[in-house]
Amino acid sequence: MKNRDVAIMYDFDGTLAHGNIQEYNFIPKLKMTSEQFFKEVDEFKVENNMESILAYMYIMLKKAREKNISVRRDSFVAYGKNVQLFEGLDTWFKRINEYAASLGITLHHFVISSGLKEMIEGTPIYNEFERVYASTFLYNVDEVAIWPALAINYTNKTQFLFRINKGLYEVYDDKINEYMPSEEKSIAFTNMVYIGDGFTDVPCMRLIKDYGGTAIAVYEEEKGREVADNLLKHKRVNCIAKTNYTENSEIDVYVKEKLRKVAEEMKK
Repeated sequence: MKNRDVAIMYDFDGTLAHGNIQEYNFIPKLKMTSEQFFKEVDEFKVENNMESILAYMYIMLKKAREKNISVRRDSFVAYGKNVQLFEGLDTWFKRINEYAASLGITLHHFVISSGLKEMIEGTPIYNEFERVYASTFLYNVDEVAIWPALAINYTNKTQFLFRINKGLYEVYDDKINEYMPSEEKSIAFTNMVYIGDGFTDVPCMRLIKDYGGTAIAVYEEEKGREVADNLLKHKRVNCIAKTNYTENSEIDVYVKEKLRKVAEEMKK
């Protein structure tokens, strides 16, 4: 186990960016409101007893065909370029990486999201992450989406924590459930931080917290902190913070505190 390695895992929608990533360009192109789109998704999943993320990916392709909207891979990437990120993220990664390095820590960043990976790829922070685990389509030879390749829901999100723990990063690697001695694992759960904004993050938050890592629930000040307070009240997270990543913000303070604790453990 590499005790000097620390991983921060982020949800994306509502954690790093305002709202759902599909709301910026894709859904407006369908001439629908977000409420109308997700209402249709909800009705479809109930009617077909279908998993939520697979239902929304199906409806994305169905509605796009009906409205003659491109579902090429490069179109999805372009849809992500107008996503509004939270304050401070333009400098967050450089600052926190430098702080970790000053403590002798190697810091890794990962996204674990139900949102569409190709849209996240269009955002200016995409290259800051070692891996982006998010729902994605299978594309044909013309780069047109034809089928879900990976659908990430709130329960199967946790598999990626174990992949990061073991260093088995590829989704197709079925060795994830095989035994691995602790000394061979890449990043200890105690050296992990999970940042998310809602109940869909609860399985990951609880796992990280229960294994000695740090789980942070974030909230947009304009929308209120009811969900975050609920998560803290029921001990599903260690702390809550505003979606502000500027220097000396709550998130900045909590993450640096975790890094200092890891550095202290390294000295023992």
